[in-house]
Amino acid sequence: MLARFFVDRPVFAAVIAICIMAAGLLTLFTQSVEQYPDIAPPGVNITANYPGASAKTVEDSVTQVIEQQIKGIDGLLYFSSSSSSAGQARIGLSFAQDTNPDIAQVQVQNAVNQAITRLPQEVQQQGITVTKSQGDSLMVVALYDPSRQLSNIDINDFLISNLQDPLSRVDGVGETTVFGAQYAMRIWLDPYKLNSFGLMPSDIQSAVEAQNAQVTSGEIGSQPAPPDQYLNAIVTVQSRLETPEQFENILLRTNSDGSTIYLRDVARVEIGAENYQNLTTLNGYPAAGISIQLASGANALATAENVRTEIERLTPQFPAGVIAAYPKDSTPFVLVSIEGVIHTLIEAILLVVAVMFLFLQN
Repeated sequence: MLARFFVDRPVFAAVIAICIMAAGLLTLFTQSVEQYPDIAPPGVNITANYPGASAKTVEDSVTQVIEQQIKGIDGLLYFSSSSSSAGQARIGLSFAQDTNPDIAQVQVQNAVNQAITRLPQEVQQQGITVTKSQGDSLMVVALYDPSRQLSNIDINDFLISNLQDPLSRVDGVGETTVFGAQYAMRIWLDPYKLNSFGLMPSDIQSAVEAQNAQVTSGEIGSQPAPPDQYLNAIVTVQSRLETPEQFENILLRTNSDGSTIYLRDVARVEIGAENYQNLTTLNGYPAAGISIQLASGANALATAENVRTEIERLTPQFPAGVIAAYPKDSTPFVLVSIEGVIHTLIEAILLVVAVMFLFLQN
C-alpha cells in the first residue's frame, strides 16, 4: 500500500527525494572534517619536564604523583602515561564522548595544580602544560637548509623562537611538539678540577643561582620623602648574565690566603643546545621539525590550510637559505576519503535512477 501511494503520486515522491538530497548536501558541507569520525573520546594531554632526570626518576617523582591526583576527574575513561630518559613526563587522558573538552581541560588543570607542591622544585620551575588535543599528529612542518650554512641548533632555535608560538595560536591547533632544542648556556664541569679544589656540582649550582639573578633595586627619592626632595630616579642594576665570559667570571670561593676560584677554573662554558636528545635531518640536510596536533572537534582540512597560510606569512622572516617543507600531512587521506564518498553518492544516484526507470518505466 505504501509503495502504491508513492507510485500514484510521482510529484510528491520526487519532492521528498529532492528534500532528502538537499539535506544530505547541506550536511556534507557543514559537518566537521577530520581524519577520523567524531567517535573518538575527547583528549587532554599533560606534559612536565624534569631536566637531567632518568626515566625511573621521572616516573617515581613526577608521573605517579600526577596520576594519583587525576584519578577522580568527572567523565575520565582511561589515561596512559610515559616517562622518557630525556626528563619528560607525558600523560594522555581520554574522556567520555559527551564530555565538553574545555570543561575537561579545566578539571585536569585544577587537579594538576593540587599536585604541583608535591613535585620537585625543578619541575615546578619548568612548569606543567595542559592542552586539549587529539593524540595523532595532523602534520609535521619542517625547516631545512640545503646550503648547509646553518646547523641543526641554529634552525631549531629559530623555529622555537619565531614559529612555535604563532603556529600554536592557529585556529584548530591543539598542541605543538618540536623535534629539537633551542640555544642555552652550557656549563661543562671538569670532575678532576672540582676534586682538586674540593668543590661539588651543588656548589656550582648554588653560585650560578646566586649570581645570575634578576634583582629589583627600587627607586631613589620615592615616597615617603622630605618636602624638598624633587629628584626621583629608578636604580638600574646588572640583570641576568648573557655571555659565556660573564658566566666564566662567576665567583665560586674565596680562600683564606686571598686567592679566588672562578667558574672558568673548573668548567668550560659555551653556548650550545638545551639538550642533545634529538638530531633532525631532512633528506640529509640539517633541519628542525614541529608536529601539529589537531584540537578536539576541529576541522582537519581548514586547520592544515591555516597552518600553511601562517607558514607562508612567516616565510619572509626565515634566515637566508632556509626552506619550509611538509614531510608528513594527513589531509590528503581526508581528501581522498571525501572524494570516495562523493563518488559513492553519484554512483548511488545513478543506480537509483536506473532502477526506477527500469521497473517503473518513467
